[in-house]
Amino acid sequence: MIALNQTKKISVIVMMTAACIGSNYAMLGVLNVKFMDVIVFITGLAFGSSMGMAVGFLSWAIYGLINPYGVVLPILVATATMESVYGLVGGLLGRQGGKIIHSNPVVAGVQYAIVGLVLTLTYDLVTNVVFAVTFGINLSVALIGGIPFTMAHTLSNVGLFFVVVLPAIKGIHRLIPELNVNV
Repeated sequence: MIALNQTKKISVIVMMTAACIGSNYAMLGVLNVKFMDVIVFITGLAFGSSMGMAVGFLSWAIYGLINPYGVVLPILVATATMESVYGLVGGLLGRQGGKIIHSNPVVAGVQYAIVGLVLTLTYDLVTNVVFAVTFGINLSVALIGGIPFTMAHTLSNVGLFFVVVLPAIKGIHRLIPELNVNV
């Protein structure tokens, strides 16, 4: 990875955070289908874990504070923290990508889709547990009640990770060729 100066790092974080928040509002009418997770993951993959995590945390912290559905602090902390995990894992994969991600674009898409699946199921499990604890709901009731939302979130993320990650990384590499992105 090339070393970006502070101004460029801040610019990337601000732009990607804005893309996350803007896309969340654009998709407001489609419950649990969001571009935020894949944008945060791509940021980590291209620019490293710390930048990906910053985008993930800031995106949910800002969106969560101006969320049309209201703010509940424990849930906001859980969602912001879990969103940063997408950036963390993206950054870790970015370091090892050439060794782990297959050169065949279809196989690579499947690999990214599997990563999206695992991350999304983890995110939904943790946030559903926090929801249950926060509102004093039986955990099994919260998890069962969350199944339709988890299914929508998981299926959309699997599709987005399969279709979007590799072309986005290749596009970033074309824009910033000196960025050591494993494509």
